[in-house]
Amino acid sequence: MWVILGVIAIVVTFINLYMYAAGKDYKLAMAMGLSYTALTLCAEYSLVSRWVKVEDWAALADVVPGMERALWFLTIVSILLNIAPIILERKGKK
Repeated sequence: MWVILGVIAIVVTFINLYMYAAGKDYKLAMAMGLSYTALTLCAEYSLVSRWVKVEDWAALADVVPGMERALWFLTIVSILLNIAPIILERKGKK
């Protein structure tokens, strides 16, 4: 599930950037991009929670260390890309 939500977050983020570049209202796409990013993190946390409940320590040991770095990086990139139009818009008004 987290993969699907992550792909949706990426697609909506690019829609956000396209809408800004096209001069259209991008704020709904920005909110959706950030929302799907949050849902992706929640879905990943749920997956890890299931592994803990069934005591699948091998899965946790294999996946969690790498996923932690990836999720931090992708979340930061998502935030920056989604708020970039607001920053560029404010910079252009000055």
